[in-house]
Amino acid sequence: MTLTPKISTHNFHAFLWHAGFLALAQNFMDVDTIIPAMIIESGGGAVHIGIMTAIMLGGASFSQLLFAPYVSNRPFKKKFLLLGINTRILSLFALGVILFYLRSNFSGNILWFIFLFISTFSFAGAFTNISYTDILGKSVDETKRKTFFSVKQLVAGSVVLISAFLAKKALTSFAYPVNFAAMFFIGGSLLLIASGGFWKIRETEPSALKISGIKTFFRLLRSELSLNPRLAYFLGFINTQGLMISFLPFVMLYAKDTVNTQSSDTGNFLIFKVIGVVSVSLLVFLTSKKIKYNSILYLNAILSILLIINTMLIKSDVSLKYIFIAGGIIFSLYTISMNGVLLEISNKEKRAVYTGFAGAGNILPALFPLVGGLAIEKFGYQAFFLLLLAIVSMSLFFIRKTRCKK
Repeated sequence: MTLTPKISTHNFHAFLWHAGFLALAQNFMDVDTIIPAMIIESGGGAVHIGIMTAIMLGGASFSQLLFAPYVSNRPFKKKFLLLGINTRILSLFALGVILFYLRSNFSGNILWFIFLFISTFSFAGAFTNISYTDILGKSVDETKRKTFFSVKQLVAGSVVLISAFLAKKALTSFAYPVNFAAMFFIGGSLLLIASGGFWKIRETEPSALKISGIKTFFRLLRSELSLNPRLAYFLGFINTQGLMISFLPFVMLYAKDTVNTQSSDTGNFLIFKVIGVVSVSLLVFLTSKKIKYNSILYLNAILSILLIINTMLIKSDVSLKYIFIAGGIIFSLYTISMNGVLLEISNKEKRAVYTGFAGAGNILPALFPLVGGLAIEKFGYQAFFLLLLAIVSMSLFFIRKTRCKK
């Protein structure tokens, strides 16, 4: 069965269904605000946040190295897509149950359970993403992809603003840890509804690429790096600009230690971040036919540099709203551009394995949150910010060399 315009439109809407309800769910398990706040409330510090952020953002992506060879060998990947999202749903419900029933005796064990189930949730997301990228690439017409990514961000940004207020309400309606239990029950339920979009996808074309194991995967990686220089520069960009995805969790801790923010402020930080996501998603949507990925990449890098500098100069909690708005803008631009660039530098048969390459090359984003947590404890926040600033500034070189044309 070939991809017809009708099937492409059907899949376009199915992916948007998932994106919309995923966006509703994400605020109830937000990696930049909710998870760090829960760890802080549970007695965790900079090292705990560093480890958890490393697992959720860098480590989960790096785990695609293990998943990609297996998934890439399968011509049709929808069943793996469903396996991944169902595992994520069960992880959220399980953590919600644990938090609820340990509410009277949680102090000694809660951090272990948080790490167990959030890690499972994150690794399942990495597993799902390999199939997602491959199926999206061959199930939605190429001429509609940039429109899809911008509409996806616009839809997500619109509904996420609503869910941000709902998440804030849930956080303040109950005491810890029941408030976080409620967050995960709601998030799991919304993710369950989001999975309906995946069930409706029509995967029309098989993938022909076969990889016999990890060694073959690395041989293919070396081959692609020599045949496709843009892949090397793309990986360089991930290992520089990609560090910004783990920045806001440390801002949460920095704000608590320097301007004495409280757990009740978490909902406000989430709303400010969402405002940034919504505003830039609308802008990219309106200019999607004119703006190129290269421009988005440069804009994101410059904003990231300015954000780090401004964070270093914070004197009061009034400035924090602008930090989180900018953080939302950077997150949204990174999400829009990275998916599109990955599709541009790969071909139809190798999209799944290129997703694995991106995960395998995700070395610094996997390690930096842990290194950052240790650096903060030993040398302080300013040293952490300066190190991050130096690395992110290098992304400008890799953007120039990647040469995105679409």
